[in-house]
Amino acid sequence: MIAKTGSTSTLPYKRVLLKLSGEVLMGGSGYGIEPETINRLARELIEVRKSGVELAIVIGGGNIFRGMMGTASGMDRASADYMGMMATVMNAIALQDAIERQGEPVRVVSALHVKEVAEPYIRRRSIRHLEKGRIVIFAAGTGNPYFTTDTAASLRAMEIQANVVLKGTKVDGVYTADPMRDPEAMRYDTLTFTEALNRQLGVMDATALSLCRDNQMPIIVFDVTTQGQMLKAVSGESVGTLVKEGENEYV
Repeated sequence: MIAKTGSTSTLPYKRVLLKLSGEVLMGGSGYGIEPETINRLARELIEVRKSGVELAIVIGGGNIFRGMMGTASGMDRASADYMGMMATVMNAIALQDAIERQGEPVRVVSALHVKEVAEPYIRRRSIRHLEKGRIVIFAAGTGNPYFTTDTAASLRAMEIQANVVLKGTKVDGVYTADPMRDPEAMRYDTLTFTEALNRQLGVMDATALSLCRDNQMPIIVFDVTTQGQMLKAVSGESVGTLVKEGENEYV
């Protein structure tokens, strides 16, 4: 049963941090932002928020520019990463617009100072936005080169005291191998952080996973392209793969 708007009494998570890759916004296109896709995503985010969950989002920029792409072509790594951060700001503004057009309050908070279009990241202010029922979109990663948006998602989750990190992907969980290439690949229902790290399963990068493990922050990896999966995840239904601390995690 889903809680009524403004109530979290029947929900397992009071506050969640959703990590979205920029590629999710492409839909069926090969680049940029597909209007139908971002509008559908906005509707689902609003539905999650109205279930009673305080919702924060970290968004990537891979649909526009990836720092590693620039580095591979010979760019300075720091310069390429800053370009990638700016791409996340563009995605955040687009998502903000899609959510606002459907009548839900939302704030874009940036780790880089772009005050004309986004608020600067201030931890206490961001938490206050969440407490007031606003969706908060964190842009520009950590604001530092050499760190991924996965790491930014883990860091922001700790800072806002989220109960769980939801990682929305195009695959319905974590597999033993790439399910698109290996038809015999098996999906994990649950994993420990150490298993995910040791087997290099691509849940998140090693820095992000280690940060979640050290702070006992569970991660749910699910298919964000399938309608309704996000709401099921925050409602406590078994969706995708749950990555959590194991009994012998630190042995």
